[in-house]
Amino acid sequence: MAGVMIGIDPHKASHTAVAVSGAEEHLGQLRVRACAAQAERLLEWAAAWPERTWAVEGAGGLGHLLAQQLLSAGERVLDVQPKLGARVRLLATGNVNKNDPNDARSVAVAALRSPGVREARPDDHAAVLKVWSKRRRDLASTRTQVVCRLHAVLCELVPGGVAKKIIAAHAARLLDAITPPDAVAAARWELAAALVEDLRRIDAQLRETRKKLDAAVRASGTGLTTLFGAGPVTAAVIIGEVRDVSRFKNSDRFAAYNGTAPVEVASGGRRVHRLSRRGNRRVNHAIHMIAVTQVRQKHSEGRAYYDKKLAEGKTRKEALRALKRQVSDAVFTRLRTDAQRAQAQARDPGGQ
Repeated sequence: MAGVMIGIDPHKASHTAVAVSGAEEHLGQLRVRACAAQAERLLEWAAAWPERTWAVEGAGGLGHLLAQQLLSAGERVLDVQPKLGARVRLLATGNVNKNDPNDARSVAVAALRSPGVREARPDDHAAVLKVWSKRRRDLASTRTQVVCRLHAVLCELVPGGVAKKIIAAHAARLLDAITPPDAVAAARWELAAALVEDLRRIDAQLRETRKKLDAAVRASGTGLTTLFGAGPVTAAVIIGEVRDVSRFKNSDRFAAYNGTAPVEVASGGRRVHRLSRRGNRRVNHAIHMIAVTQVRQKHSEGRAYYDKKLAEGKTRKEALRALKRQVSDAVFTRLRTDAQRAQAQARDPGGQ
């Protein structure tokens, strides 16, 4: 560990840095405005400590840009989760009162005390996949909101509304057949027409985003899409969230990360396992969709495994959870194979 740890509490408008020694002694602090010269100012201030490490709270979130700037300057940067800093504050003072210098110091102390703190990495192709998968997720959420509002308006224009899944073309034809009898109905008709246009625009954006996402997944060269039920969307989510699979020692650790490993509950001589709600829920959802797809296809190996668990007396939910764990192991194997292939290409690019 470097002699000096510099904790940073990042904010939208400013960043506060506090330097502490290996013995957790306060060495100095600086507050810089969030601007184009933020990293330069921090590096000038920290020049007095050549043996330094930066600990950024939420280097994958609000502190992402600053962490990337420091990495580009050749600095060593640690990604400290906010809960670690909060624990340091609680243990040190007995409360969780916050201010920027205390927060930054807590981040630095947490990085010193926690051997498992992950190092931040420069953005790679996985970041591209994360960008487009998040864009698709946001658009899908917005589309759901628009569809719900359109359903509500159509219920006030058409008796019974639209019972089936609504699409823009169907809604447009339905509106063309309606003649508003009064001003109120006319206003509702205009609102419905505007929502139909919103739906068309969002559908077009979703198609364009899907094209970009598909291209990004192909460019990654991943073998994840060879897994039955794993398409470009689920592959992009998993790769974008996991990034570096080498941080997981084995498939058990990966299952704990994505929430497919059951949680043991033991008291005295009683030991049971319950469903885990922990872990990365986006990766868990992607694995869930792969498992559900396999169950729906009777010729898949996943469906055979699911039926085997049912024959053993498992409930449908229990059988699906068992299958999700199998899918998690398969995903881990393919991610690790991808990483090994990438390392081989980096060592001998001419031979690939």
